[in-house]
Amino acid sequence: MGTALRKERRSFTLSHESLEYLEREQQERKAPSASSALDDILQERKREFEQQQLQAAITSYYDSISDDERAENRAWGAFAESQIQPERD
Repeated sequence: MGTALRKERRSFTLSHESLEYLEREQQERKAPSASSALDDILQERKREFEQQQLQAAITSYYDSISDDERAENRAWGAFAESQIQPERD
């Protein structure tokens, strides 16, 4: 079994409200267990956080470049789009 799939048993104490929420999530997701639903929620949150970090890095990059660099990036983007063949049905 790979490291990404390995699971560890842990014990947590949650509030009544959190447990109710977790049970609702388990039902809505049709998850086999509350642990599975919680793992899904945590993985989704991790992906959201990573996406936010990536967006912040991209924004920071574009905020830091000059207008000339920005124009050059646009020109390269337009060129790349012109090279893509449209899909046909």
